[in-house]
Amino acid sequence: MIDARLLPLQRALMEPPARWLAACGVRADQITLVGCGIGLLAALAAALGLYWLALAGLALNRLADGLDGAVARLTTPTDRGAFLDIALDFVFYAVFPIGFIFADPASNGLPGAVLIASFVLTGTSFLAFSIIAERRGLLAENYPTKGIYYLGGLAEGAETIAVFAALCLFPDAFPWIAWAFAAICIVTGATRYMAGWQAFGKN
Repeated sequence: MIDARLLPLQRALMEPPARWLAACGVRADQITLVGCGIGLLAALAAALGLYWLALAGLALNRLADGLDGAVARLTTPTDRGAFLDIALDFVFYAVFPIGFIFADPASNGLPGAVLIASFVLTGTSFLAFSIIAERRGLLAENYPTKGIYYLGGLAEGAETIAVFAALCLFPDAFPWIAWAFAAICIVTGATRYMAGWQAFGKN
């Protein structure tokens, strides 16, 4: 919901370190892969009940997610980079809540499963819209430099990361946070399906 508004600030903050990394010969794909590895370790930290460490891993994962695109824009953006960026983002989004499920299966199992299922709903609607939009040559006005078409919604990246941070800060509230955000994601997925129905209704 607020990703487009945060994008100029994010790019301004990422440009100086991205220039330094690019000058050192670091490639965007390397940053993406390292960021995913850190994200997986953050999920492991959550599973072990090390929630402050999980929060630190979350922050580093998101930093890498911002830096890889910035480095790519300073060098040569590639289709492989765009693929890795979005695909590994979804890996992280799915795995991070699993850490909390392992930490307390009795309390977090069902709400965690519903939360991940709601991510499948938002993710598939997002990617399906992107595929058809690409076929029709459409561009997202708010994200003209992204590797794929970005369809917004009530729950986007910023909201998801805020929720993940809240889970780390208030792990005992995981069930309530998970149920609430799952509901928001379901609404987001439904609005994206409606957008696709309307946008692609005419051949």
